[in-house]
Amino acid sequence: MKTPLRVAVTGAAGQIGYSLLFRIASGAMFGPDQPVILQLIEAPIEKAMQALQGVSMELDDCAFPLLKGQVLTDDPNVGFKDANWCLLVGAKPRGAGMERADLLKDNGKIFIGQGKVIDAVAAGDARVVVVGNPANTNCMIAASQAKRLPSDRYTAMVRLDQNRAQAQIAKKSGRDLTDVKDVFIYGNHSPTMFPAYAHATIGGKPAAGVINDTAWLQGAFCETVGKRGAAIIAARGLSSAASAANALVDHVRDLRTPGVVHSVGVKSAGEYGFDPEVWAGMPVRTTTPGSWEVVRGYAMDDFAKTKLAATNKELVEERALVVDMLKG
Repeated sequence: MKTPLRVAVTGAAGQIGYSLLFRIASGAMFGPDQPVILQLIEAPIEKAMQALQGVSMELDDCAFPLLKGQVLTDDPNVGFKDANWCLLVGAKPRGAGMERADLLKDNGKIFIGQGKVIDAVAAGDARVVVVGNPANTNCMIAASQAKRLPSDRYTAMVRLDQNRAQAQIAKKSGRDLTDVKDVFIYGNHSPTMFPAYAHATIGGKPAAGVINDTAWLQGAFCETVGKRGAAIIAARGLSSAASAANALVDHVRDLRTPGVVHSVGVKSAGEYGFDPEVWAGMPVRTTTPGSWEVVRGYAMDDFAKTKLAATNKELVEERALVVDMLKG
């Protein structure tokens, strides 16, 4: 049997965590022959730790053969110790009347602390995935604290947007979801992100030609994908936890599968006009398990360039708001 992977998860008793942990333990994320040890981190609050105990009991009761151990803690130094994968799910949610700048600064403090601890105690091959919003900038903050781990180990999740875009194109075209390929997300995980339909295909044919509705592609499609999270909150009164957890499974699985091209928030080197140093969603190809390269050279028309400029502007503005947190 393979050596168990140590998987640290923050916010482990939250909604996303509850939807996520059972899928990790079942083998959906790391494969049917890869044992795992779950290192579950919660806030140092009695109610949160009590809830985590309940989640742990349910994990026991599922009798997952691949689950070789659990660590339950409110101490990041314990939770991230020797972790091979650090899944940063927990973050302060945006409250009523809260400005995005306030959210950035509040969460920035969390990710400064977590970034420092991960760099100090996680495994030498550690990979870090940031889910807690604003994910791109939180990822940049966490990575900025690193002195040991290189920046390409830190990725932000934009896979939920890719999955949403793929589903919308399938529904619009009346085709099976598996017929839709190469839908990639550029920019921020926010309503400004751009679901680039121009290089998508449906059954091997250009998606724009199959759908033949430019107004929908440039209007309702982009808006629906960008604001899907808010629409789900309005409909069910709660955030999109299950689909976020599913996207995180996809994100990690595909980062471990060489040859797969998928949407990932990574550190920009100026590709597609993104400002260097921001973390932007782009198509990446997994090269070796846990490593990637940006896929360059996708052509962008004037509409796409406008959308890319808008989401880049937001990322640069977010960076300016937290610049004092990036000194490490």
